Amino acid sequence: MGWHEHDDGVFHGCEKFFRPGYAANLVSAWIPALKDVSGKLKSGARVADVGCGKGASTILLAKAYPKSKFYGFDYHDLSIEAARETAKKEGVADRVTFEVAKAKEFPGKGYDFVAVFDCLHDMGDPVGAAKHVRQSLNNDGTWMIVEPFANDQLKDNLNPLGRMYYSFSTLLCTPCSRSQEVGLCLGAQSGEKQIREVITSAGFSQFRRATQTPFNIVYEARP
Repeated sequence: MGWHEHDDGVFHGCEKFFRPGYAANLVSAWIPALKDVSGKLKSGARVADVGCGKGASTILLAKAYPKSKFYGFDYHDLSIEAARETAKKEGVADRVTFEVAKAKEFPGKGYDFVAVFDCLHDMGDPVGAAKHVRQSLNNDGTWMIVEPFANDQLKDNLNPLGRMYYSFSTLLCTPCSRSQEVGLCLGAQSGEKQIREVITSAGFSQFRRATQTPFNIVYEARP
């Protein structure tokens, strides 16, 4: 079952679930944990937010870094329409562009910074998406991968948060991946080992866990 086949309440609910964590941590903690990214964003960078949904993460970044230019991409057209409307309401439409595009096909080259928020594990072909991200980045660019918090072993995820994420994975993440090409099915509890394998197999030479919260892990990848 593809992401686009769900009721609009799912898209609205996911944004309501994830946005508070982004608002609390993205600018204050996650960006500073990445090498050289904060300075680039402050001085003016070219940024792609891939799998942006309704644009919550993109708009938070645009409001925090007015000198940078942001491009949000998602394959779901109705989410992109909603993101455009929100950008207008928040007064950032002059520096934020939202377009319908798949993760393996989003346009543009020479990005200083690419971000994916809680969606790499949903993709049918995350390795293909990662390869496209690498091709789109500058040689000194950075890719930030935000994923649901997960340990590598099932037994270490059998806690209240892990059980909730496994439920999300069963109902949303895994069916979404299976509906697409490859259907790797990482799921919401993929863990660092699997994410590392995806990123390094796509040709990235540097990968590390930059920071974390009880709900998310933030990874940094560089060409």
